Amino acid sequence: MSKHLNNDNQVELKEVRQEVLAKTQILQNLIPPTVSYTTEGNVLVIGPEDLARLAAGKLTNMGKLAILANESITNQDEAHLEKVMATAEDVESFYNKLIEIKGFLGQFQVKVEHESDALAASETSAVDLSMAAIRKAHFDLILDLSHTPCINLEMLPPGYFYVGQDEAKLEEAIAQLPDLIGEFDKPRYVKVNSQICAHNRNGIEGCNRCLNFCPADAIQSINKMIEIDPYLCHGAGSCTNACPTGAISYDLPTPQALHSYLYKLVTRFREQAQTAPVILFHDAANGAALVGEDLPGSVIPVELEEITVASMDHWMSALAWGARQILVLNTDATAPTLTQMLKGEHKLANDILDEMGQPQRISVIDETSIGDLTSLLAVSASWPVIVPGEFAATTKRNTLYAAIDHLNEQAASVDTCLSQSNLPYGMVNVNTDSCTLCLSCVSTCPTQALTDGGDKPALHFVEQDCVQCGLCESACPEKAISLTAQINFDKAERQKRQTLKEEDPFECIRCGTPFATQSMVQRMLEVVGGHSAFSANIERLKMCSDCRVKDMFEDILQDPEKQLR
Repeated sequence: MSKHLNNDNQVELKEVRQEVLAKTQILQNLIPPTVSYTTEGNVLVIGPEDLARLAAGKLTNMGKLAILANESITNQDEAHLEKVMATAEDVESFYNKLIEIKGFLGQFQVKVEHESDALAASETSAVDLSMAAIRKAHFDLILDLSHTPCINLEMLPPGYFYVGQDEAKLEEAIAQLPDLIGEFDKPRYVKVNSQICAHNRNGIEGCNRCLNFCPADAIQSINKMIEIDPYLCHGAGSCTNACPTGAISYDLPTPQALHSYLYKLVTRFREQAQTAPVILFHDAANGAALVGEDLPGSVIPVELEEITVASMDHWMSALAWGARQILVLNTDATAPTLTQMLKGEHKLANDILDEMGQPQRISVIDETSIGDLTSLLAVSASWPVIVPGEFAATTKRNTLYAAIDHLNEQAASVDTCLSQSNLPYGMVNVNTDSCTLCLSCVSTCPTQALTDGGDKPALHFVEQDCVQCGLCESACPEKAISLTAQINFDKAERQKRQTLKEEDPFECIRCGTPFATQSMVQRMLEVVGGHSAFSANIERLKMCSDCRVKDMFEDILQDPEKQLR
């Protein structure tokens, strides 16, 4: 009897899920930004000459062809060699040593070593193989049959096909190559707001998180600014996930659109099903094939370009809006860098939940788990129900903290601090004895976590806005600043404006105008007070710039030869 009721309940939940998904859409830009690739179908085949020539013989419907033979012939059998020699006879082979390959579909630059008559026998120069081989400035496509890829990246650039010596992959690539002649558009997945980027300020290097997590090597620091090559970008989302300020944001969908979508999914399902849903994030390429109609009715699948497009703020806010559990489906096809990031975020998220007394509501599952979620869902079904929060998604950090605060209120309401290394959250500490309130730290802070005191010499700080980029620490000439990475669960303490140091201004001893801080003048007296330029009248250090000049000229007028002496 209970099994029959349970089956009926699953059918009802699946119907609710289907209706909610049908009526809820992610708001997208109607004219999304794109980048274009243009190709004529000119192909460079790399690998052992025999295999490369046989492959070139199957590309008769492509543009110009060339072979870069970088490995020994694989088979010395006479019949095999005769077949090779009779294949693609008009395609020229080159035997130069490969230096590098750069570029993407329609724009591959291949540099090889070249011995020039003008150089000594032991010297070589680098030349563009495309110019020598096909009289073009670039190759459009590359078919790589080498034992190891000539481009060593987790996510290879579009237009580069690495098949090794796998016959099935080779046939698949040969079938796809003719379709890559013409002009193609691809979404510009992410955008950068340099105004709030913490990478570099005033010539000081700070945050490098995004540079460490791009599996396609599409991110570079150019002229001290973060730039993303949209032609190399695969839309993995790891950079947006790693960025602590939100300076790098996903554009398809935008962070706000994904938050809004999650809020509507969770809210509508709860209202109609009278139960809390489980959100399952999966990628579009591999995870989608594993997620079928057999999913338990309480599980709502959310498809993303890559699973790292959704970051911890999306997980936590979905929970705070009333989801009972978050599942993230990771497949073997996920790039190792993305898996590493995912594991780190997953651990931190559950550490946060542990600290506040919540169950570990976030799980990363694999391909073997997706077929049977029964035991996993049975455990979460007994967890305390979360009363949905009323907050709206704003910035990345504020949304995450709003979700954490709501989940904390639903649990133990702790006011502790979770301390871990390398967190983009935490405190700025100031040695007040060393600090002169020069405010170099304020001018470099990208999030305005550090601010000045206006008319009064002071340094203020808001912990919630600090991304631990280290710019303030590097900018401080007195080395008076240190950082403490932590997540502070005391909402009031974290959001309040703290005064790290304040003091009365130093007033000019001649005109009474405030012109510096007490500690700065004291520091000048200590450092340069004994210099010969001030030995005659050290009191000038206690004057404003105008009065200092006046005092110097008065001194000269009273004794014109004093300066000569």
